[in-house]
Amino acid sequence: MTLSIIIIFILTAIAGICGWRAATYPDKGEMVWLILYEVLYVLLVIPYTMSKLSRFVKIVKGTKEIAEGNIRYTIEETGKDALSRLAGYINNMKLGYQNALDNQIKGERLKTELITNVSHDLKTPLTSIINFVDLLKKEELQSEKAQSYVQVLDRKSLRLKILIEDLFEVSKMTSGAVELDIETIDVATLLKQAIAEFSSNVGDASLEIREKIAQSPIYADLDGNKIWRVFENLIGNAKKYSLPGTRIYIYLDEDTDKVSFKIQNTAVYEIDFVAEELFERFKRVDESRQTEGSGLGLAIVKSIVELHRGDIKIEIHGDQFNVIINLPKHSLVAG
Repeated sequence: MTLSIIIIFILTAIAGICGWRAATYPDKGEMVWLILYEVLYVLLVIPYTMSKLSRFVKIVKGTKEIAEGNIRYTIEETGKDALSRLAGYINNMKLGYQNALDNQIKGERLKTELITNVSHDLKTPLTSIINFVDLLKKEELQSEKAQSYVQVLDRKSLRLKILIEDLFEVSKMTSGAVELDIETIDVATLLKQAIAEFSSNVGDASLEIREKIAQSPIYADLDGNKIWRVFENLIGNAKKYSLPGTRIYIYLDEDTDKVSFKIQNTAVYEIDFVAEELFERFKRVDESRQTEGSGLGLAIVKSIVELHRGDIKIEIHGDQFNVIINLPKHSLVAG
């Protein structure tokens, strides 16, 4: 207990006693002493209270700054009272969080650098393998077994090439090393072209694509190649993981300041993940990996959408799988 608090406690007690005596013995002159003590009480208590209140407001302001992400902010610690200890505790919590965040950023950077370096180092030998496989395909191999081996090599090497390219791309996006080529594009036409390309092959899976897209153009300032990749990945995923004999629904609409895209399909596998987990790298609906894929498709889509300052979410209703994307019509990033 500090000296200021002791003095205030004593003055409060005296003022209370004087008040009681003034009420009990109004003719004993106690009223004068009561007024005197009340004046002293006010002169001491108000500055003390205002000082504590001012420090408390500063602590609240500092806590708000830290909570909003300004982890470089330090709350001033003065004195040895409870408010000073509170400020110290908050500063220590901030330092712990800052250290954890720095370690996480460092770990992510090292992981990204590792993926980038490994992807780059694998590209050259893989290109040689693919070239040699192409040469073998042109040879007239007598053995059917040898021919089947070449076909397997061709298929697996191309799959590995796609995986490496996806790894390289997602690591670049994660590190912020990707620049967008922003231009005004007709999103409706781009989506229709992507659907047309996939529609020629969906018959193998006995799937039907139903689209609801505005007939008039929908213009937006976007990177056309990157948005094509978004449509390509999502339609490809829907085709790959849809229950045969079902429909894939694709919607595109516009608002005053945004373009809204939605794709919906009936999953062939039971989905028992939290929706956000599917955006993680290498996370797949088909954990048995019976279907080909890198597990990076949705991670790439999410990165592209966020680079455009858009938002993406997944909704799962039973076996219904929905991906919903909102993109700004006017660029929020530098082209």
